[in-house]
Amino acid sequence: MEETGRQIKCPGCGATLEFDAKSQKLKCPYCDTEVDMEAFSSDEKKERNTRKKSEKKQTDQEKKEDVRVITCKNCGAELFTDEYTTAAFCSYCGSSSLVESRLSGELMPDYVIPFKMDKNQAVEEYKKWTKKGFLTPKVFRSQAVIDKISGIYVPFWLYDYYGKIHAEGECVNTRFSSDSENDYTHRDYYYVCRDIEAQFVKVPADAAEKMDDTIMDKLEPFDYGELKPFQMEYLSGFLSERYNMEAEALEKRIEKRIDTYLNDFLKEELHRYEEKHVKENVILEKEKVRYVLLPVWMLNYRYQGKGYCFALNGQTGKIVGDLPVSKGKAAGIFVLAFLIMYAIIFLIGGIIL
Repeated sequence: MEETGRQIKCPGCGATLEFDAKSQKLKCPYCDTEVDMEAFSSDEKKERNTRKKSEKKQTDQEKKEDVRVITCKNCGAELFTDEYTTAAFCSYCGSSSLVESRLSGELMPDYVIPFKMDKNQAVEEYKKWTKKGFLTPKVFRSQAVIDKISGIYVPFWLYDYYGKIHAEGECVNTRFSSDSENDYTHRDYYYVCRDIEAQFVKVPADAAEKMDDTIMDKLEPFDYGELKPFQMEYLSGFLSERYNMEAEALEKRIEKRIDTYLNDFLKEELHRYEEKHVKENVILEKEKVRYVLLPVWMLNYRYQGKGYCFALNGQTGKIVGDLPVSKGKAAGIFVLAFLIMYAIIFLIGGIIL
């Protein structure tokens, strides 16, 4: 199945506009023309809403027939994508193309947090990060590697939950005393009963199988006060994926996380007791789920057969990743340390003699 990718044209020169993280506007990379996000007509938004309602009537079979080939509207080249790509770059002319069919109907995100850090900022943060690893191979700082940094909107589900934990049982504190003849142990027993209720708002879970859950979790927190109602134009100039994990499939993961939060609250409540023999009952109720796109700068690289990942929160600048160790540098430092130690021993031996 083939579709023509949508491109947002510059009113000045006709090139493809891209979302600019600094100005929070659409900007032309050639003539620097800027267009406000609000400039898109309400008629266009109404048309999207109409399309969203009509596409809810799609059958399951129709959803399976997803687009895999996009025709670049700028140069006519065919872009081959997987079924979850929603924004891509043309390998021939470099234009950004948006796949509208994967961003509408039931697949339309509710909200998006726009990128606040552009590629130049991401590259600078990456360079600083690699310098922290004294034994990092030079290849990791090469321009060829740096150029692979990509800005991608990652799909997330945000969950609202009501949670309650009821705990009751016996707790014990132990005291010690002594007199001139004996040592005494005193055990104080308490019957405790606690009810803790909490409202959990916008608990995130990434909804793309290809994304490492551990890395995505470590990139938190995002500032959800900056969520914007979804507009396709925010994606122009970036890569984007749609979810391939349904919200229901991730509920257990979220509930486990919330259960941990509730137990942490309970531990804090009972911290004054040394021994705790209580029974707990947890009640969780899902209240709301939102589909959002969150900004991440990513670089995946292989070194000596092992994969490494650099990820940067495109809103806050928080970095997650592991740096490899150069065996050559490590060996050099070992030899240098050995020579220094040998020299010190030789020097001390000469002084003693």
